[in-house]
Amino acid sequence: MTRSWVTGPEVTGLAATVGPVQGQLGLEGMPRRLVRATPSRLSAWMDCPRRYRMAYLDRPAPPRGGAFAHNTLGAVVHNALRAVFDLPVRGRTADAAAGLVDKLWKDEGFRDAEQAATYRERARCWVADYVDELDTDAEPVGVERWVSTPTDRIVAEGRVDRIDERSGRLVVVDYKTGRHALTVDDARGSQALALYALAARRTLRRPCTRVELHHLPSGDVAAWEHNDESLARHLRRAEEAGDEIAVATDALADGGDPELLFPPRTSPRCAWCDMRRNCAEGRAAAPEPKPWALLAP
Repeated sequence: MTRSWVTGPEVTGLAATVGPVQGQLGLEGMPRRLVRATPSRLSAWMDCPRRYRMAYLDRPAPPRGGAFAHNTLGAVVHNALRAVFDLPVRGRTADAAAGLVDKLWKDEGFRDAEQAATYRERARCWVADYVDELDTDAEPVGVERWVSTPTDRIVAEGRVDRIDERSGRLVVVDYKTGRHALTVDDARGSQALALYALAARRTLRRPCTRVELHHLPSGDVAAWEHNDESLARHLRRAEEAGDEIAVATDALADGGDPELLFPPRTSPRCAWCDMRRNCAEGRAAAPEPKPWALLAP
C-alpha cells in the first residue's frame, strides 16, 4: 500500500499555553464548575441535547441500542493498532498486526457469519498494510493517551489514538475506518483534533500544532498544521457549547423541565443514534437501518 498525503499549509509560532485555569466566578463569588468537554460529549450536545441528557445525565442511564457493524469494525482496528505498540519493536510486523485483528475480532452488528468474515479479512489487510509502512522503531509519545487542558470555561480533554514526536514537536494521529475518503478540510475542520492538540501540548509540555487523519481503507493521510488563530476558533466554539451545557445542566439540577432544557434535535442521524429506542421523535424522524448499512460495499 502506498500512502498518499493531503496536507495543509505549514504554520509556526504557536503559543505555549491555552488560557487561565480558574473557573469563572458565579453570583455568589464561587468558582463555576468547569464542564468536561470531551469530543464525544460536545458532539452529543451539538447533535441533539436530548441524546446528551440521556447519555451523560440521566440516572439510571436509559438502555442503549444494539451494535452497529461499522462501529465494531472500527473498534477492532483501533484496538489492534493499539496492541501493536505493546509488542516488542522487532515483533511489530504486518503478520503480527493481522493476527491481532483475528484475536480481537467480534461479529457484533454484522448480517451473518459470512459478512463478518469478509470484513475481518478487510480489516486484516488494512492493519497489515498500515503497519508494513509504519516506522515501528519510532516509539510514539502516547498510544490511547488521555490528555487534558483547563480553560476558564471548560476542561478540554479526551483520549488520542496516537501521539507522535517529529523534530521536537507533537503530532496528533487519529485513525479512521469509514467508507468515505478524507480531505484536508476534514483535518482542518475537526474540533476533536484541535482540542486534542491543545490538550496534548499542555499535558506533555511540548509544541503541538499538526493533526492527521489516517484513513486505513485507502491508506491516505489528511493533515493540517494549525496556528494560534485556528486553534482559538475551535476552542471558542467548544467553550460556547460548554456554556450551553452548563446552563442547561444547572437548570435541570434546580428542578427544570428536562424536555424543555434538553429538546430533541431530529435529523437523518437519528437512524444511528444509540438512544433511538428511548426517543419517539427520533424513531419518527428516520427509519430504522440495518446494523450493517454503513459498511463500505
